[in-house]
Amino acid sequence: MSETKDDKTISVSSKKTLTLKRSGVEQGTVRQDMGRGRTKAVVVETRKRRISRPDEEKSGSLAAGIKPKPGAAPKPAPKAKAEPAADKGKSAAALKELSASEMDARKRALENAKIQEVEDRKRAQEEAERRAEEDARRAKEAEEEARRRAEEEAKAEAAGETKPEAAAQPEPPVPVEPAPAPAARRKPDDAGDQGARGKPAPQRGKPVRQEAPKPSRPREDSRRRGKLTLNTALNEDGNQRGRSLSAMRRRQEKMKRALNQEPREKIAREVTLPETITIQELSQRMAERSVDVIKYLMKEGQMMKPGDVIDADLAELIAGEFGHTVKRVAESDIEEGIFDIKDDDSTLKQRPPVVTIMGHVDHGKTSLLDAVRNANVVSGEAGGITQHIGAYQVEHNGQKITFIDTPGHAAFTAMRARGAQATDVAILVVAADDSVMPQTIESINHAKAANVPIIVAINKIDKPEADANKVRTELLQHEVFVESMGGEVLDVEVSATKGTNLDKLLEAILLQAEILDLKANPDRTAEGAVIEAQLDRGRGSVATVLVEAGTLHTGDIVVAGDEWGRVRALVDDRGKQIKEAGPSMPVEVLGLQGTPQAGDRFAVVENEARAREISEYRQRIAREKAVARQAGTRGSLEQMMTQLQDTGAQEFPLVIKGDVQGSIEAIAGALEKLGTDEVRARIVHSGAGGITESDISLAEASDAAIIGFNVRANTQARDAAAAAGIEIRYYNIIYDLVDDVKAAMSGMLSPERRETFLGNAEILEVFNITKVGKVAGCRVTEGKVERGVGVRLIRDSVVIHEGSLKTLKRFKDEVAEVNAGQECGMAFENYEDIRAGDVIECFRVEHVSRTL
Repeated sequence: MSETKDDKTISVSSKKTLTLKRSGVEQGTVRQDMGRGRTKAVVVETRKRRISRPDEEKSGSLAAGIKPKPGAAPKPAPKAKAEPAADKGKSAAALKELSASEMDARKRALENAKIQEVEDRKRAQEEAERRAEEDARRAKEAEEEARRRAEEEAKAEAAGETKPEAAAQPEPPVPVEPAPAPAARRKPDDAGDQGARGKPAPQRGKPVRQEAPKPSRPREDSRRRGKLTLNTALNEDGNQRGRSLSAMRRRQEKMKRALNQEPREKIAREVTLPETITIQELSQRMAERSVDVIKYLMKEGQMMKPGDVIDADLAELIAGEFGHTVKRVAESDIEEGIFDIKDDDSTLKQRPPVVTIMGHVDHGKTSLLDAVRNANVVSGEAGGITQHIGAYQVEHNGQKITFIDTPGHAAFTAMRARGAQATDVAILVVAADDSVMPQTIESINHAKAANVPIIVAINKIDKPEADANKVRTELLQHEVFVESMGGEVLDVEVSATKGTNLDKLLEAILLQAEILDLKANPDRTAEGAVIEAQLDRGRGSVATVLVEAGTLHTGDIVVAGDEWGRVRALVDDRGKQIKEAGPSMPVEVLGLQGTPQAGDRFAVVENEARAREISEYRQRIAREKAVARQAGTRGSLEQMMTQLQDTGAQEFPLVIKGDVQGSIEAIAGALEKLGTDEVRARIVHSGAGGITESDISLAEASDAAIIGFNVRANTQARDAAAAAGIEIRYYNIIYDLVDDVKAAMSGMLSPERRETFLGNAEILEVFNITKVGKVAGCRVTEGKVERGVGVRLIRDSVVIHEGSLKTLKRFKDEVAEVNAGQECGMAFENYEDIRAGDVIECFRVEHVSRTL
């Protein structure tokens, strides 16, 4: 048997076992999105409706006092509590005492309940239909909203506005099916059971309670019961937080503005374009979106990213397409305004002439300058040879003259050319006893290339073998026409040792300067040329500069080549510190960040930022040139291997450190001329300054030799060189350095193969001897045949085989050599194809060492 009590079914068997079935209330937790990244946990509770069966009506009728049919056993009401037997008796007695009026009242109540139930069912059906229509309308509105949002996004993207933030897209509402009306309602009970009469009508926004399906026939609604949809989450609970009305209103107004916004007026800008620029930077300068620029490039068939670099031509094409004008600039424009500044003629004043003394080595250039300066300069040079450019200033008759002394050795060609470029007058010194020499011709060419007037100083006229007319005559061959020969070139016969005619030479210089009318503006920023540069251990980087225009002051910010710095001190040619240096004055500048290259231009700039910018630009250009030059000479690995196999070229690596930059250039140029197709010198590193530990490490890594020119290694460098087994060679004369490197490179040359003919022998007959092979019976027809030398087998004047002799016999004895006219037997090593009539040539090979 079974009994229903408080929505719980208790099954009673013969063994009186109790089982508890599933409760009528189910709970679950659903995570709800609140927008703007916020979420909320929602507890959803689902209650089951009590199942109403027809037999329950009979139970209700008993409770209402209606007598059941005879033989029908009354069943207890589903929700009625179990009553004791005494209470049941009292209820039966009460039923009997009911009056007729009460019976009528209860009948009317039952009829009213039925009418109310019909009305409730009708009202529920109407509510369900209304809810279905509402859901369909909302679904349609959501679809229209999604379509309108897509159109607005497309219009906003076309108008160039930022894409509106995508709102949370509500999922389509799930239509809620109307709950089926119950078959019958329980009649009201005295115990206070809640009947259909007191049930309020369903309201909008309130969930419709659904009937629990029968366990035997599950329906589709049972699977969705208890699940939270977006529709129910927004409408069911008033506590759920959603988008406010103000936010929705603001969003709609923003969409309306986006739809009704008029296109902005296009602003044409002047875009400054460097040589290369990124797409992102170009977009910012045009005030355009980089997406639009990339779209344009995609239409043109180029797939690029905002960070890609494009050249100025493509950037100009893009800017023109977007309606902008272009101003092309180059990186070199950063140097504008610091060099070759035009001066007003009213600001120009007379300046001293800059004179360069040029000529062949040992013709007395430095001795002549020494005599003019009344100072012993030549004694300070190693071997009496000028290793550097010396710049000095002398005064004659109240007028100053600046002298630049250049080396005459062939290795110093670049320094001599640099001296010619920075000068106003060139003095060509020619020894009267030696006449015109190769470096004399080279000096003439440098002066003519720089368009500098020449004054010929015929030196050493005090010697007995001096012949000044011979010098003048030989100069005619090189288009130097002196005044005594009908030309315009001034010539002065001088003697540096005796001091003869030095005044005439100085007067000729001042006369030439007066003709040239040399002027400069001393009241502007200084600019000029670096004559020489060196790294002094105590003073740092020291640059000897020649001020060409303006006045250089202590404290000025100077850019020299790819180095910059603030002028810390100015030192004149006599070692005195000065506050300023005017036009045509040579001075030493202290305070540069690094050592510039000899021949670089220098100028004064307004601030450190500009100086640093110019310096970085020049350093980058120098690196790019070095990389390009290295790539051009090196090539690919296959090209290198092919070149080595074809030419067999070997390299002699060197690390060169010198006292000044000009000497290093001269050494590099001299060593470059020593190279051949088989061996060449490769300068791994060169620089001005002493030899340091880093130079030792570099030499050890590259297996190079270290050469120091007028510099020495410090203690740490000497210890490192001794530990690594690296030899450091010191030189102070360039001749010795070049000779030693030449001898070392000559040792790398492969020896020359030299072949000496010894004699010929003719094969008369071939003998086949057991265990020996074929032996040729020969007669020596020319010279002699020796054992242990090379032989060739010649047949019909064609060399068939080249090798060595296995045996050489005369009669039965092994002999060392066989002279002409004698017969002998010869056998080849590993070769037996010999015939009568063949000729055997005998020769000796010698390997002779070569020199450069």
